[in-house]
Parts: sequence; C-alpha cells; structure tokens
Amino acid sequence: MFTKKTILSALALCTAFSLFAQTDPKETEQWSPAPPIVTPGMSAFTNPPSDAIILFDGKNLDAWKNANNPSQPADWLVSKGILTVNKKAGNIQTKETFTDYQLHIEWRVPADIEGEGQARGNSGLFLASTGPGDAGYELQILDNYNNTTYVNGQAGSIYKQFPPLVNACRKPGEWQSYDIVWTAPRFNEDGSLASPARITAFQNGVLIQNNTVLKGQTLYIGKPFYKAHGPAPIKLQAHGDKSKPISFKNIWIRKLS
Repeated sequence: MFTKKTILSALALCTAFSLFAQTDPKETEQWSPAPPIVTPGMSAFTNPPSDAIILFDGKNLDAWKNANNPSQPADWLVSKGILTVNKKAGNIQTKETFTDYQLHIEWRVPADIEGEGQARGNSGLFLASTGPGDAGYELQILDNYNNTTYVNGQAGSIYKQFPPLVNACRKPGEWQSYDIVWTAPRFNEDGSLASPARITAFQNGVLIQNNTVLKGQTLYIGKPFYKAHGPAPIKLQAHGDKSKPISFKNIWIRKLS
C-alpha cells in the first residue's frame, strides 16, 4: 500500500524530472498576441505615505545587501540621489524580509541605450527572493519602447508567465514607475501550496497586471513551480547583457501583513 508520503515523494520526483528535462529557454517564450501600446499620463510618481518603510531615498544603500553574499554590502553606485546598477557586483536585495506589501519603485533606462530584445536595459524586480542568483518571482524591467521581444519577457511581464495587459513604456531617458500590491504564497506544514502568489501592478499609472495568479517561481528555462518559503527579501537584478546599466530612485514599501 502506498502511503501519502510515498505518493508525495513520487510526485516531487516527477516534477523535478520534468523541469530538468527542459534545456531550451525558447520553450517558454510567448511571442503573441502583443500587448496594445498605451501612452501613459504625464506623471505617476508619488511621495511615500507616513507609514512607508524607505528602501532608497537617494542617500545610501543601508537597507540593502549583496544577494549572492549576504555578508557583503550592496555595491551599486549612489550619486546625485540616483542608484545605478553595478553589473560586476551582482544582484542586491533588502536586508529586511516581507510577506504582503505595497511597493513603489522608479526606474530609468539610459537615453543612449543600445542593443535589442532582451539585451536592452534588462533588469528585474524580484518580488520575493527565494535564493541566490535569479531565484524568486520576477516582474520584468526592460526597454520596450519600440523594442520587440517575447511578450512574456517584456517590461511589466511576470517573467516567462504572463505578459502585461498593455505596453505602457516611456522613452529611454525618462523615469518610469511601478506600483505593486503583492500577496505572497502560503504553504501548508508539509510544504504543499495552500494559496498561490498574486500581484496587481501599475506601470506609469497604467494597470499592467490585474490580480494575476502566479504559476510559481519565474524561471529562464523550464516550467514554474512552487517551493515552500516564508517572508522573503526584495531583490534587484544586475543583468549580464552588454547594454548600459539602468538606474533607480524613490523606493518605498508598506507592509500589508
């Protein structure tokens, strides 16, 4: 007779085999339909409310650390109130961990950006970092103003899962904003999924994800899956493409649980 533990172990092995069997990132790329292009309003920037936790106000990176080596500080460039990615230093993540929250972040692709597709101002906002590298749940950051890529990898997408409802990108050189409501996944005592992660997000004041239910952690290769975790840091990506690094400012968060 098969016990519940035996059945769960077998299912886990089957899932792992299916994930590792995939080796081509193109298998999870979606190229159509392309989200409609929407021109955002003049401004969608906002000052933090009174109960916000300030993650970056232009002064320092005291709230952040190196994502791959948490004992090391976040070694990105802070100058004139702006935070710029240091690709050699790798990803950074918050020192504090979060569950459900409201997040505001502003980002800018260089005006003289070069490259095309995924190699043009690429970065990522990991709504919950579950390990080193790119482990976690990624909301894509990319220059998609007159730049085509697979739609579930363009700016505002839940990477390799859900395209944005619309393309609300501003021109390179202009500041853009994400405003996000994140509901973290919950897990049962045995590690199984109790409720999936959900996100509602606005880019430049335009709705791009509407209570979207994630399929699991976002992966470059393979199908998404859930692995039990608790409160997690927020991570910013230092993508390895050759285009010039992007910048951030005005990052704040409100805990919702």
